[in-house]
Amino acid sequence: MFFHTNGRERALIALLLFSLLLAPTAACNAASPAVQSDANSGALTASPRDRNIARCFTQGLELTHISRQRIDEAISARGFELYLKAIDPSKFYLTKQDVDEFAAAYARTMATSAKSGDVAPAFVIYNRYLQRVDERCAAAQKLLDENNFDFTVDETFLRDKDRVEYPGSDQEVADRVRKRVKFELLSFEAEERDKKRENEEKGVENKESVEAVPGRAEDPVSKLKRRYSTLQKRLHQSNNDDVLELYLTAIANAYDPHTTYMSPKSYENFMITIGLNLEGIGATLQWDDGYTIVKRIVKGSPAEKQGELQVEDKIVAVGQGTDGPMEDVVDMKLTDVVDKIRGKGGTTVRLDVVSQDGKRKQIAIVREKVDLEDSAAQSAIFEVYRKKDGELVVVDPRSETDEKPNPDEVAETLKVGVIDLPSFYLDMKAKNSSEGRSVSSDVRAILDDFNAKNVDACVVDLRYNGGGSLPEAVKLTGFFIETGTVVQTKPSNFGDRPYPLTDPDPAIVWTKPLVVMTSRLSASASEIFAGAIRDYGRGLIVGDETTHGKGSVQSMSELANNLFGRLLAQNAANLGAMKVTIQGYYLPSGVSPQLQGVKSDVVLPQFTSALEDIAESDLDYPLTFKAIDPASYPKFGYAAAKIVDPVRSKSKERVAESKEFQDELEKIKLYKESSLRKEPTLNREKYFAELDKLNANKEETDKLEEMVNGDSGVKRDYYLDETLRITTDYFDQINLQNAL
Repeated sequence: MFFHTNGRERALIALLLFSLLLAPTAACNAASPAVQSDANSGALTASPRDRNIARCFTQGLELTHISRQRIDEAISARGFELYLKAIDPSKFYLTKQDVDEFAAAYARTMATSAKSGDVAPAFVIYNRYLQRVDERCAAAQKLLDENNFDFTVDETFLRDKDRVEYPGSDQEVADRVRKRVKFELLSFEAEERDKKRENEEKGVENKESVEAVPGRAEDPVSKLKRRYSTLQKRLHQSNNDDVLELYLTAIANAYDPHTTYMSPKSYENFMITIGLNLEGIGATLQWDDGYTIVKRIVKGSPAEKQGELQVEDKIVAVGQGTDGPMEDVVDMKLTDVVDKIRGKGGTTVRLDVVSQDGKRKQIAIVREKVDLEDSAAQSAIFEVYRKKDGELVVVDPRSETDEKPNPDEVAETLKVGVIDLPSFYLDMKAKNSSEGRSVSSDVRAILDDFNAKNVDACVVDLRYNGGGSLPEAVKLTGFFIETGTVVQTKPSNFGDRPYPLTDPDPAIVWTKPLVVMTSRLSASASEIFAGAIRDYGRGLIVGDETTHGKGSVQSMSELANNLFGRLLAQNAANLGAMKVTIQGYYLPSGVSPQLQGVKSDVVLPQFTSALEDIAESDLDYPLTFKAIDPASYPKFGYAAAKIVDPVRSKSKERVAESKEFQDELEKIKLYKESSLRKEPTLNREKYFAELDKLNANKEETDKLEEMVNGDSGVKRDYYLDETLRITTDYFDQINLQNAL
């Protein structure tokens, strides 16, 4: 994506380029302040490529970030804090002495040094971190070998990131390791207990097979020993790109939470996600205690067509072609395993897998282009019956068990179309819009289908949509309004004029009632769409009290293709990319969703409302934007108080009488009150008693993880049923007001 620059910025670029041409190469190799060296033959060190990347990235950061903030001591101090938090968030590995030593040497100069190409601090700190990891793992292994834990003592393990401090003495380190090991043993015991209970409920015999995977261990002590061993191996597989990505992103996050550096591998994965296509076998993989585990198989993918690979299979070896040698991938970094499995379409990859029953087999799969259909917009049409007594009955025509009410009891029947929208995707590598996949083209086809089938109302589900393409959000909004401003962008708070992004097409694809479902996980492009619909009075917003609160716009640029990249690294391979916040955005009303989000017209109890550290305001160093003048835009009037108030009132009555929603409210209350997550007890009896109280919350978090990371699609539950009832009331209120 190209950056627009004014005359002042072009002059600044020329000046900086001139200074770079004159800068001696020794500046890139300038020695950092003295820090006790932990270097050994296996230590990571900065390369010339790393130094070029740092110079390209930091110079671009200063020029293009919305704040116009120069890299200085304040940015360095923030970046230093964030780098330590990135590598050791629980303050378990590094000591107070380590941090004080690094702070004295780097806290005031970390970012300014990176600007001149000096990224040595990144590797010095990371190597010390690896040293401490080895020490903590060795201490944990020794405790596990002795296995002399007393679980009757009343003590706790502090996990609150806001209260925990770096250990300041050997005694504090030993105590922290001992308590963490006890806590993890209790966690493993709980997993085994819950697994056994689940199997008993399913009538599955509890068998363990340990022969199929070398080193597999199931008892808590052996399993934890293996976890520490694989942790060491995985972290020691870190390469320069891994460290540099953490380091430069920490500097970038000192500006705001969404400005980052992407290594070549991370950038490749990002482009696959945003474009919904890749070449490979079509399986989502996850790393767990050294094993690469299949978590999802994409519909229509080579893996699904081949048929043998199953969810929860462990991939233990990978071979290329029909006869290439099998390479053991147990304990290998997940990104490296993925690299071995992905490949050019038409080629074969062989996988040695271990299934849940412990059996080992080899599977050959021919790679091909995979369209990530599960991550695209999907739809379903429901029927809602209003009985003569006022009761609303939801029927899913896809269900074999749903029964329609007796026609004599029905006063009204509505067809409501639901669109599940997991992201605002766009194939950025496509040569033109007709070739690439986009959310607007997919939703347009769905809306055309709804119109053809005489659907009465539409629900767009954005509850788990974290955003995506800004132009796609504008296009999608245009399907529901006439011409007008959808969003206003502004490159800074310092007098720059806002730039309106408008829908130029007066045609409205969907003219009937619209309901938008949101949550605190709905962010960025989702908030642009929901906010515009709310400002225009075009539809009803249903969900958590407010959305995530991200009101900024980012631009993506490959370092090898930007101005500094071409100058400093003409012959270099892919140097990765920078994602930088270049604008704030404002709704047609002139208000930015930044920090405050988009409010719902009808609030429904939902577990996402209680989750901590997921909103923009919970992040480190979020931006703030002042309101601007509103744009000129028409009002539809479909969200007027006389329409919304009766809908909200009826929903409130149903929620109060709903067992499912009251159970949800109780879970939310328990979650908020619980101290287990902050400082769990290490007394076994009390631990399990507290855990049993929170089992319901575990079910909610498991469900949430499935919704966020699993297959998309319209999934029916009591929450969607209530939204469909709200939609029916909304439809009736609009018709009632139109008739007056």
